[in-house]
Amino acid sequence: MKTAAGAGEAGRAGAGQLGLCVLCGLPAAGKSTLARALGRRLRRERGWAVGVLPYDDVLPGALPDGAGARPPPSQWKMLRQELLKYLECFLMAVISGGHISAPPNRTEAMWEDFLTCLRKQDLILSTALEAQVAKTDASRPLVLVLDDNFYYQSMRYEVYQLARKYSLGFCQLFLDCPLETCLQRNSQRPQALPNETIYLMERKLEKPNPEKNAWEHNSLIIQSPACSLEASLEVTDLLLTSLDNPVKYVEDNMEQKETDRIICSTNILHKADQTLRRTVSETMKEAKDEQILPSDLKRLAEELNKLKAEFLEDIRQGNKKYLCFQQTINISDVLSSFCNEKDNIVQKYFSKQQ
Repeated sequence: MKTAAGAGEAGRAGAGQLGLCVLCGLPAAGKSTLARALGRRLRRERGWAVGVLPYDDVLPGALPDGAGARPPPSQWKMLRQELLKYLECFLMAVISGGHISAPPNRTEAMWEDFLTCLRKQDLILSTALEAQVAKTDASRPLVLVLDDNFYYQSMRYEVYQLARKYSLGFCQLFLDCPLETCLQRNSQRPQALPNETIYLMERKLEKPNPEKNAWEHNSLIIQSPACSLEASLEVTDLLLTSLDNPVKYVEDNMEQKETDRIICSTNILHKADQTLRRTVSETMKEAKDEQILPSDLKRLAEELNKLKAEFLEDIRQGNKKYLCFQQTINISDVLSSFCNEKDNIVQKYFSKQQ
């Protein structure tokens, strides 16, 4: 049976170089326009196979309906992870040169939309239950561009983990667009997001930070709305670099991993407790400033303290529930993941005030 590393090596030998490119930024920053232009240019000028995966087109409820409805945060997170499983199914089919099989327990409409997206870009030959992957020249790279906000680094790290599992190229493009421009563009869309959604996302946005995270070293920040020829060349260079230097798959040394975990968790637990306690306190102060009802303040405090306790227990148990940073654990990683969950809770109470 092939290991993930062996599968990745086979994929590059049998189906050309494979790469994942995360395209992130605020809503209406111009990501989809850039993704389509990038795909056309790479196909025309380089002869590459390119697949653009717009999350808004595949995830159910990605764009709000007339009432502004979308899945609850917990379900939303599960749907994003389910989409990554679909992507892994496709990658495995490309690597093996076979069919892409439907995963069990799938969301049927979402799976069909995913296959349709691939079929329109000639990456599969049909949208049947077991679709045949389109044959490609072994010398022809395949780049998959994931088009979404990816405002938390933990969201992008999940894609990096997938690249590492199969030894794929990995890079990130962050489209840096002024908030005012995003709001103006959004207002002109047929299905506009509430302005508060964009304001909230702008506050939560975590730009790629290669100095802090080694896994983000293949990242490029592009200024929007003006994307110059120079920026276009930089994007191509970034993609070439990521394809030529795929992420190395590392076999888990379980004994050493457990030893490292115990050492790290012992050192970090006290710092995490202090940091999360301070974050809860600051959040409660902000809620009071927003004049949240006393009864809601009490419930909010209970939920946040429960979440804090769960995070601390998660650190003790080895980061099995909330934290996906298995290799390196630090306070910034803990705080980022905590704020992700915390904001989902807070949004329920703040929305009542509007």
